[in-house]
Amino acid sequence: MGPNPLLGVLYHWIGGLASASNFIPFRPIKRWSWEIYWIIQGFAAWIVAPLVLAFLLVPNLWAVLHAAPSTSLWHAIIWGGFWGIGGLTFGLSIRYLGIALGYAIALGFCTAFGTLMPPIFSGQIIAISHQTGGQVILAGVAVCMAAIAVNGLAGYSKEKEVPAEEKAALGERDYSFGKGLAVAIFAGIMSSCFAYGLAAGKDIARIALIDLRSHGRADLWQNLPVLVVVLLGGFFTNFVWSAFLILRNRSGTQFLGAPGTNPMGDSTTTGETLMEADPRELAGDARLRPRVLVVNYLLASAAGVIWYFQFFFYSMGQTLMGKYDFSSWTLHMASIIIFATLWGIALKEWHDTSRRTKLLVTCGLFLLIASTVVVGYGNYLVAQ
Repeated sequence: MGPNPLLGVLYHWIGGLASASNFIPFRPIKRWSWEIYWIIQGFAAWIVAPLVLAFLLVPNLWAVLHAAPSTSLWHAIIWGGFWGIGGLTFGLSIRYLGIALGYAIALGFCTAFGTLMPPIFSGQIIAISHQTGGQVILAGVAVCMAAIAVNGLAGYSKEKEVPAEEKAALGERDYSFGKGLAVAIFAGIMSSCFAYGLAAGKDIARIALIDLRSHGRADLWQNLPVLVVVLLGGFFTNFVWSAFLILRNRSGTQFLGAPGTNPMGDSTTTGETLMEADPRELAGDARLRPRVLVVNYLLASAAGVIWYFQFFFYSMGQTLMGKYDFSSWTLHMASIIIFATLWGIALKEWHDTSRRTKLLVTCGLFLLIASTVVVGYGNYLVAQ
């Protein structure tokens, strides 16, 4: 299959929707601490889902990984480990800033570093800047960065306008713009390492492509083995930190039903949260009922599988973007922020803000959509 930037943009949008939606299942989780549901979703997202889908769609997955150069494997794992630190702190930025603002700031820095650094390091940026299509792509990246700045300004205005009580009612009980800003900037820079991990795994993808074609399978799946390796590194760093928190907070018993506090839970929900606990649940050791515990596991696992689908579709879209596939990172990040902003609107995160703040959100959303169109058109010009 040759380059098809328009279809590639569509795949990136689907992946962005998946990424922006994966935090939603965290909200109904009952009385689990952050580190408990984070490690469960991480296991589903970074171990189970990548292995299962790669095993189903790549005929000789283990042979492909075994044939890959050891340097590619280790570089992909190491970059994945760095990305894992970003993913870990990214979850904290959502906790402190809410969905809309947390995504906008963290992914703004992730977009800039993840899109521009790989071609700069490889020297490809020189060729890009001398071609019309490449110039259009870079213009689209600039529009995306402007849009993210507008969204960040909107979030700052929101922080000044929405009372703390209302933030708590929306599941933002730990809202802190200053703390969240610092975490989001760090998370965005570290999260861009995922793009480096994918670049480091190109040799793995080439071997997978040969295997796929020899079995008459679609070229779209060539990056799935790369995801297995990169996400393994990400899982390692998240596992280490979550295990540390579990030991420090002595929260391991929550896996079996002991109570905790979900910092991203909706405080308007009654029955199982510590904010508004059902008196029946406070009797004795206040353990969760088996049904509630099972639902918690399902919700955390669902969040992980939804998260993985962002890169499942990203890997498909990247194969269709043509010569300058580095622009896939901008498309992916922009689509995530678009859908995160829409989720923020749907969850009424901007409900009691001023007209000026709502106008900023609208302008940011419009610019993000425009950036995906510009980047997609630039890739179309290159493909032609």
